[in-house]
Amino acid sequence: MKISNDSAVPVYTISGAEARPLPEWLIARRKRSLKKDPAFANRVELLQDFGFEEASQCVRVSEDGEYCMSTGTYKPQIHVHNLSQLSLSFERHTKTLNETFQLLSSDWTKSIHLQSDRFVELHTAGGLHYSTRIPRFGRDLQYDKHSAEALIPSAGVNQEGLGEVYRLNLEVGRFMKSYEVDVGGDDMTTAGAGSLQGGIHAGSVNVASVAEDSHNLLAFGTSLGTVEFWDPRSRNRVGILSAPNDAFEGRSAMSALKFHRSGLELATGNSNGLVHLYDLRSPVPLLKKDQGYGFPIQNIIYLDSSTSTRAQTAEPKILTADKRIIKIWDARSGAHWTSVEPAVDMNHVEWCKDSGMLLTANEGKQQHAFFVPQLGPAPKWCAFLDNIVEEMAEDPNDPHSFNKSSGDVYDNFKFLTMDQLRQLNLDHLVGTTSLLRPYMHGYFVAQKLYEEARLISNPDLWQEQRQKSIKEKIEKERESRIRGNKKVAVKVNRKLAEKIMEREEKAERKRAKRVLEKGGDDDMLDVDAETEATSAPAVGDVDQEAKPKDGVLNDPRFARLFQDEDFEVDEESHEFNAINPSTAPTRLPKGLTAVEEEELEEHRGSSDSESEASEEERARPAKKLPQVDNNRLSTASYKKTGKRHQGPQMTVSSSSRRAEPSRDRSFGSRVSKLKEKRASGKGSTTVVGEREITFQPERRGKKVEEKGQRHDRRKDKGMRSASNNVFRGM
Repeated sequence: MKISNDSAVPVYTISGAEARPLPEWLIARRKRSLKKDPAFANRVELLQDFGFEEASQCVRVSEDGEYCMSTGTYKPQIHVHNLSQLSLSFERHTKTLNETFQLLSSDWTKSIHLQSDRFVELHTAGGLHYSTRIPRFGRDLQYDKHSAEALIPSAGVNQEGLGEVYRLNLEVGRFMKSYEVDVGGDDMTTAGAGSLQGGIHAGSVNVASVAEDSHNLLAFGTSLGTVEFWDPRSRNRVGILSAPNDAFEGRSAMSALKFHRSGLELATGNSNGLVHLYDLRSPVPLLKKDQGYGFPIQNIIYLDSSTSTRAQTAEPKILTADKRIIKIWDARSGAHWTSVEPAVDMNHVEWCKDSGMLLTANEGKQQHAFFVPQLGPAPKWCAFLDNIVEEMAEDPNDPHSFNKSSGDVYDNFKFLTMDQLRQLNLDHLVGTTSLLRPYMHGYFVAQKLYEEARLISNPDLWQEQRQKSIKEKIEKERESRIRGNKKVAVKVNRKLAEKIMEREEKAERKRAKRVLEKGGDDDMLDVDAETEATSAPAVGDVDQEAKPKDGVLNDPRFARLFQDEDFEVDEESHEFNAINPSTAPTRLPKGLTAVEEEELEEHRGSSDSESEASEEERARPAKKLPQVDNNRLSTASYKKTGKRHQGPQMTVSSSSRRAEPSRDRSFGSRVSKLKEKRASGKGSTTVVGEREITFQPERRGKKVEEKGQRHDRRKDKGMRSASNNVFRGM
């Protein structure tokens, strides 16, 4: 993408930068070398195969904006591009060159083409539908939607010496009576009217225009420089507009006509490169513009957005083009706005509605596409161009960017769509000021302008602003509390500082909650501050009057507590654990209680059971007793100092605890008891805790029942009977 001009309004060349590309057989080696060129690799291909082998003649965009049809040569053919896919849909060949054409439907499926051999062809989606021939060569082609007639101005005169505009009625399917326009006749003195109908000096109707958006008048421009207006309902001439005479060239032929959408203005272009703007109520031109090169004007386009109203106050733009240059200027003051001059001659210019895209049919293999960002956003089928232009404008090192420094393109701007602009009554500023910059499907509006327009359109906006300011103030106070991994900048007592900060944040959250419940007013904040100042201080807290606003951590009176190592708190000390029992470490070993140590001394004094133990068992240390209940007094401090307690010790025990016999501590005592149990013949317990059970067989024989005992089928009298007479066995 390159900038085509250096004016205040940049025009970017999207495609068609080269005038006449070299032949394929000559640049094959060059194409291979361009693969390593970054500029060639970053090029933008807008449409696939957007061009012809020799030249293009006419290009038009469908009404729905989805398709683009163009005609060209050589060989004569028709191209249809699917704009949403950015690709060539199909191509169709014709017998002769297409001079111009019109799309009859909202898409590409129906079209009418004027051929250079006096043929008029009707094309549909399936191909050529019908072709007919006109008596003389056609100069232009227009379509009247209200009467479904194709209007074809022609060269030469009829037998009465009048020029003709052929009417092909597509509804009836035949030619109607032609419009007869005065073109000056032929040799009126020698041979009479119409004797030389095809002479080289015979007059002609060059161009036609239809005011389809308003009164539907027909305008025909002639070779005499006059414009005739016809009413299609009565098929009569309603007026003639005579062009002013040029002091040097005399009268010049009309080459372009265009009605404004209001129907009250008419723009004319002649063969000398002059453009005149007329009000239909006055024969005096409102404005006169010179194209500058002296070539016939080929296209005149009013650049009016379809979304704007007729009563808009925006400065309208108008586009005029000859074969050398395209100019866009102000339709009211005539001030030059921007221009673009391609390297090749142009045959036709098409504007994509409601956008800044211009497509051309020109002499050259590749068709041109130009993008004017300030004219309008890029069409929706190539919306990526807006991003590319923005990136180029923000890069000051880009040689192809517009002369703007980085960072001042869209700073302090708000994006609004066209519907939002209408709601704020800002749609009349489109294209008139730099405060509205087109971008994609909307505009960037200056923030100050947006806020003022929003306040004017919505008088109750101050309440929303008030709520917004309150919310911003609360969020600003909460900003320091949102981060959970906030570090405290202290040297010592870090845990204490974090605990204090957590307590302050909790109090601040409660305060913010009260503020929200009371409406969030500033006066409520002051009331809360006074309440906190007058409330009584809690136990363990500092005085509320002496407490600084930033908290205890920033109080100079406690600065040495978090900076000096002499004030460091020893969390492993006995005093700290006594004050903070929940933070006492659980990994430290705990000593035995006084009762456990007394029992241990008694077992150490007895030598009866220890005499049976082996030397290996004596060398083994005593097994550590399990931990007892938490309500007993701990002797960890005594054991830690290495001193044994002397004298009687107080113990706290429960009165309901049963007196348990002393457990066997030594291995010898356990073995002796095991032998006694085995001698008695009863089940015993092994060292590992398993139960041993012995069985003694009994002799088989009839058991003698004791006398006086009644027969009972129940083997176990302790088992409850299932019968109803439970008391019989008692």
